[in-house]
Amino acid sequence: MTVNQYRSKKAYFLGGKDMKRITLILFALFFVLGVSRAEAATIGLWEWALNQDGNVTSGGSQPDNVNTDAFNDTTGLGTVTITTSGEGDHLVLGFFDHEILEFENTYFNEFGDEHGIPATDQSWEIDEPGYVFGDIYDNFSDSPDLITNLSALDNFNNVPAGSEDDVSMAMGWDFLLELDETATITMLLSTIAPSGFYLEHTDPDSGESIYFSSTLDIAVVPIPSAILLLGSGLAGLAGLRKKFATANIGLSSMYKYG
Repeated sequence: MTVNQYRSKKAYFLGGKDMKRITLILFALFFVLGVSRAEAATIGLWEWALNQDGNVTSGGSQPDNVNTDAFNDTTGLGTVTITTSGEGDHLVLGFFDHEILEFENTYFNEFGDEHGIPATDQSWEIDEPGYVFGDIYDNFSDSPDLITNLSALDNFNNVPAGSEDDVSMAMGWDFLLELDETATITMLLSTIAPSGFYLEHTDPDSGESIYFSSTLDIAVVPIPSAILLLGSGLAGLAGLRKKFATANIGLSSMYKYG
């Protein structure tokens, strides 16, 4: 498949809006106008989305429990933080499709890699985004299994070194919360390799890489003192009601038999 055929294929899946062709034209204009290669952005975010318990939200259209203050929508670098609560099983996944040095060497010369050992309740996938052969976005956006609540991410790298193509990454967590627990999920996209388990998206021509890691923290949320006082008050009222009811029964007996 030629470069133009591949780009046209990707544009078709985006409703015929070949934005990648436009960006290449813009880069040519920048070059003509004297903008240096060093000034052009080397890393860009094409698309990102979250899946929370089967509800998929894209880009900046995120619910209130998602904090993107430390995330750059242009480069796709930074931290996305998701906070969720509610008794029962939960699924939270993140999908990110970056491009590295697209202006200089296209976007399908890249490969992925995974490092470390994922946690038992962690799932991941590296794949072509789904414009040609990948199934990562379908797996990411599938609703969780009704019985196991597990994600459909296949824990496999489908674009390794030697099979370079367009690369996207997905990662997330399946977890169980008790009534008084809250989960905080962080998703970090960085050009600095983290510790623990992480995914890597690399442009071999430049040596540039993006690293994707995530953490899950579950904490018990103390019941507010006001709620405790309310509960104590209700219990006290219930006790008084029972006491008066017993007293009334005694008085009724006295009148009946006295």
